[in-house]
Amino acid sequence: MPQIKILPIDLRNKIAAGEVVERPASVVKELIENAIDAESTEITINVLYGGKRLIKVSDNGVGMDREDALLCFERHATSKIDNEADLFNVTTMGFRGEALPSIASVSKVKLITGVKGSDSGISIEMHGGEKKEVKDSSFSGTSIEIKDLFFNTPARKKFLKTNNTELFHIIDTVTKEALSHPETGFRLLTENQETMTLPRASGLRERIMQVYGDEFVAGLIELSAEKGGMRMNAFVSELGNFRNSKAHQFIFVNKRPVKDASVSHAVYKAYEGIIPRDRHPVFFLFLEINPIKVDFNVHPTKREVRFEDKEGIYRFVNSGIRDKVKGEREEYTRPFTEAAITYSGASHYDPAAGRSVSGISENLELLYKPSLPSLYLGDTFIAVSGRGGLTLIDHHAAHERILYEKF
Repeated sequence: MPQIKILPIDLRNKIAAGEVVERPASVVKELIENAIDAESTEITINVLYGGKRLIKVSDNGVGMDREDALLCFERHATSKIDNEADLFNVTTMGFRGEALPSIASVSKVKLITGVKGSDSGISIEMHGGEKKEVKDSSFSGTSIEIKDLFFNTPARKKFLKTNNTELFHIIDTVTKEALSHPETGFRLLTENQETMTLPRASGLRERIMQVYGDEFVAGLIELSAEKGGMRMNAFVSELGNFRNSKAHQFIFVNKRPVKDASVSHAVYKAYEGIIPRDRHPVFFLFLEINPIKVDFNVHPTKREVRFEDKEGIYRFVNSGIRDKVKGEREEYTRPFTEAAITYSGASHYDPAAGRSVSGISENLELLYKPSLPSLYLGDTFIAVSGRGGLTLIDHHAAHERILYEKF
């Protein structure tokens, strides 16, 4: 008796869904990217219970006619590519034709869509990948509801985290999509309460400002570079603006949020000799590369990317940031006040000299000001350079001296 058998279609779909749909945020990502491909300028996301009970994404895009709407739930049905050549020249966010059938196989779906400018539309309801109801509707654009995610796969459902944790991942997903698509407005509702509203922005800088605020952006250096068909727009830490964590590090390739250790390393290398140990730069990298030279078809989530010229990308990112940081460093170190040059109290302190505690504090603050040329040496010393030579300051000892004199 043969041991090998073909699995039933519903089981195959659930297996495929396991690769595409990891958690509610995965659904949000796929639906937002579909809306972006539909040329939407406004996207609204509504979630309940961390997306476990409801995810609803509505857009004002081109919409679908009846025939396309019925086809979109078939596996590998897509309007994005036609042949193998297209697979290696992808310019849309989606292209695999797997997202909607995968989502539909593990949830209860209601799709309402209609071609923009048309009076007719269609409404489709599905449960666990099976069509339950199809009827006419009057709608322009697309609205899709995903209810009871993993209702038919309890083993998957039990691995979901708390509502707050799942919501955190959804907010992170919406933020990344919004950062890379400033021309699109985003609105996120959680438990029917407005959580995020981002109007259409004029560009990347304004979008980052909308998300993180003016003060945050004021601590970033803006740069652009172009070489060999590669383009980079970036916002990176100015000197002294380093963080305790990697929370604000983003890489986008052709508007897709990706993770790439090599590109991240190129950024850190650009700050070599400047950034203190255990501190991290902020960076928003927006890379544009010829689609033929980059492969997103590595994993169904498209979070991973394969570059044709990995070393070339590394050098391009590293040199673009390094050159800008070097220029900023020269500006950063140019001003040097006479008061700082003549000061020697950091190395020699004589209580009998009658120097006040406030005077020491003022001089130390002057030495720590970011307008002075300084360099961290390990975890102990700061080297401050001036016309009179190089001064080494033990910043731990200096701090202790201030505390001692104060108390």
